[in-house]
Amino acid sequence: MAQETVFRVGLASCGIASGSAPVFERLNSLLAGIPGARLQRAGCVGLCFHEPLVEVERDGARYLYGEVSPEVAERIVAFHLRGEGRVEDHLVASTVQDAPENGMLARQVRIVLRNCGQIDPERIEDYLDRGGYTALRKALGMKPEEVIAEVERSGLRGRGGAGFPTGLKWKFTRAAPGDEKYVVCNADEGDPGAFMDRSVLEGDPHSVLEGMAIAAWAVGAGEGVIYCRAEYPLAVRRLQIAIAQAREAGYLGKDILGTGFSFDVHVKEGAGAFVCGEETALLASIEGRRGMPRPRPPFPAQKGLWGKPTVINNVETFANVPWILIHGAEAFAQHGIGRSRGTKVFALAGKVRKGGLVEVPMGMPLRELILGIGGGVGEGRTLKAVQMGGPSGGCIPEPLLDTPVDYESITATGAIMGSGGMVVLDDTSCMVDVARFFLHFTQGESCGKCPFCRIGTKRMLEILERITRGEGEMEDLDRLAELAVQVKDGSLCGLGQTAPNPVLTTLRYFRDEYEAHIRDKRCPAKVCSALVHYRIDPETCIGCTLCARTCPVGAISGERRKTHVIDDGKCVRCGQCAPVCPVKAISVESP
Repeated sequence: MAQETVFRVGLASCGIASGSAPVFERLNSLLAGIPGARLQRAGCVGLCFHEPLVEVERDGARYLYGEVSPEVAERIVAFHLRGEGRVEDHLVASTVQDAPENGMLARQVRIVLRNCGQIDPERIEDYLDRGGYTALRKALGMKPEEVIAEVERSGLRGRGGAGFPTGLKWKFTRAAPGDEKYVVCNADEGDPGAFMDRSVLEGDPHSVLEGMAIAAWAVGAGEGVIYCRAEYPLAVRRLQIAIAQAREAGYLGKDILGTGFSFDVHVKEGAGAFVCGEETALLASIEGRRGMPRPRPPFPAQKGLWGKPTVINNVETFANVPWILIHGAEAFAQHGIGRSRGTKVFALAGKVRKGGLVEVPMGMPLRELILGIGGGVGEGRTLKAVQMGGPSGGCIPEPLLDTPVDYESITATGAIMGSGGMVVLDDTSCMVDVARFFLHFTQGESCGKCPFCRIGTKRMLEILERITRGEGEMEDLDRLAELAVQVKDGSLCGLGQTAPNPVLTTLRYFRDEYEAHIRDKRCPAKVCSALVHYRIDPETCIGCTLCARTCPVGAISGERRKTHVIDDGKCVRCGQCAPVCPVKAISVESP
């Protein structure tokens, strides 16, 4: 029997944005009618910086190719099916030979991402071939209390940010009185730089559905809702496909697997309000009301959706559950440290070389994660900090990067674990501007219910904007700290309570940058446009006119082959001129 050669193309959002669709189409035409060759779509394997990606599998050996164009796809087919040509220049990972990213993948432990990039997310058969829905069968043969106890023993905590013990939340919901209960999946991923949940939904939606069904059996729920932001159209589409397939196969709907247990799921598309990531605001949105938080208690476990007991967990949390049921609580708990067990998925973004998704054991030091797996920052640049936890998180400076990745250790730095967004910053990043960016986000996303959040974040933002313009006063630093405490103490929900974190951590670790903006009217990172000037070195300029032709406001003048000058009064500091100068004659200066 001839060996089958499988060609997989990464068709998650990152791959499609990088041009994987034409690659898939070219492979589809090249492989049509060839015996023993099969083309398969796949989700994101995590190496987003190498997209478009094509993997070739034959007889258990795997070869992953990056930066693949339709022309390179032809070379890959010729090499693997006919033994013609060479494609080593595009090989990024392999199970049988050395490749650049073998080490990056070897440092990871994949539980949540176990199927991402390995299966066609639109085929339930692929999920079943890798043991899919076996955990649900096992759970339905156990008592609900036994399922909850297994999740408790694993040490799984909510991966949405707060880190509340998952088994304990399920226990509270099961114990709550009432015959009608719900399971809700929070897929309203809104942190800038975060894309963990989106990638799981696009690459392995059945793992989330299976986790939700197990939770429903454990707590006694009959209906589930996945609240997914409408800005994730591919994730929503693949969820809908997976739900329909699971119903047809008997894993959702009435009398699941002939056990008498009934549970079904539908998708609710959110309109993109960041505050709806807070569970009570999310529930209000599902019910058709304005997404605004309410006081707790009562907690959703007692009074949630439609006033009924409700379990709310995020995508990553549910995706862990089937693995735990199959492999056992002890196997999961062997990863991690202290009260933080298992693995955590992170989205590496910002100034890091190898941006994408990684899944590592809890307890790995930040330095190993960013430098060892993420490849550090660009050549000639210096790692300055990492921003964790999204707009609700904080900036951890380079000297603290030996901090282990666990809930308590990260919180001690002033940041939070959050859902897993990790934005790497280098010496070209202005920490005052970073604080301003995140506060601008949270101020705009405040629902407006609490005066401290609505007005306090506005006043803080005004102060930060003054400082970035060089108009700040030293007293502003005390005002920021005072306002931060008031906003944290006076806000109802997590958005307001954590909104000041980026400001507080940058004040704590990078106060010298604030003082430079205020006292010296200088931005050390040369980012704040009001505090920088662009200058052309007359000794270096060759008069090529490229900068003048690029300038959108006509601030650069000069004749061909003669020195050019920048009119500082006209210059809008857009920064478009410096990259096009072939002799690097344009410099950015801050007094």
